[in-house]
Amino acid sequence: MQLHRANRSISETLFDELDTSLCAGDLLVINDTKVIPARIFVRKPTGGSADLLLTEEIAPNDWWVKIRSMNRMRVGIQLQVIPRTPSTPAIIATVLGKSIDSLHVRFTGVDDISEALDSVGHPPLPPYISRKKESNDADHSRYQTVYAAKPGSIAAPTAGLHFTELLFQKLQAKGVKIVKVTLHVGLGTFMPVKTESLSEHRMHEERFQLSAETAEEINAAKIAGRRIIAVGTTTTRVLESAAAIQFPLVATEGRTRIFIHPPYQFKVIDGLITNFHIPKSTLLMLVSAFASPGKMDGRQFILDAYAEAIRRQFRFYSYGDAMLIL
Repeated sequence: MQLHRANRSISETLFDELDTSLCAGDLLVINDTKVIPARIFVRKPTGGSADLLLTEEIAPNDWWVKIRSMNRMRVGIQLQVIPRTPSTPAIIATVLGKSIDSLHVRFTGVDDISEALDSVGHPPLPPYISRKKESNDADHSRYQTVYAAKPGSIAAPTAGLHFTELLFQKLQAKGVKIVKVTLHVGLGTFMPVKTESLSEHRMHEERFQLSAETAEEINAAKIAGRRIIAVGTTTTRVLESAAAIQFPLVATEGRTRIFIHPPYQFKVIDGLITNFHIPKSTLLMLVSAFASPGKMDGRQFILDAYAEAIRRQFRFYSYGDAMLIL
């Protein structure tokens, strides 16, 4: 679906024809993070099974994790990791502590659980995607962009899932230049806003990196009046976070908790490729802000577009269809 902000029009095309919607000289910015297989199935002392979602590394083999049976987990409980392959050595996750919504666990039986995830981990699919078996081999490749390079995300930058090598070739032949940033996606991006006031909502921090090379390309495009097209809300958050620190852009890295919502005046991007998002999410608010920068009426434009998407039977969420906003 294509949204044209100038006249509030909505049209439809195939994603493989993205090159016809972009122009020579446009700069496409992608997020090259790589999803780690952060979902681990474990056997509880009672004999039942559960799954852990690794959310943040504290130190090698020490992680913050989430588990559904949080209230039943007490300090000292040992959980046996269920491997994907029979040859994997026995790995134990011991609960060391608890926070409000997470467990601090330590893995033993392996030098570094991060290096063993390929043999014990599963794709961290969103909870609204159900699978009849513990692992779907297709998800290991499908829940990953073709340009994924730097491991660290526990959720895919889903706008990038639509791209293929052939489409990149078509874009480059058109004269569209492609540059990369990195933001490792965490759970906080997808958490719904529950506070009465947006100013009270606190985003989780996510690690990001903007290279000097990408910063220079973006600055040059801005000076020349060429469009910057962000692939995904994660890429947008990198660029706007870096611009809030210094603009024109320079090489920047660190952690961001930027919360973009109407009214917000974007400093960097001129176009956005994104999926259709969950209600009440910060992602939907970011998209609403971009639909009408600096104003409050973008939300209605997006809701109208979503209603049209439903009418046309577009697919929503992670494995769903995409939207191009120009």
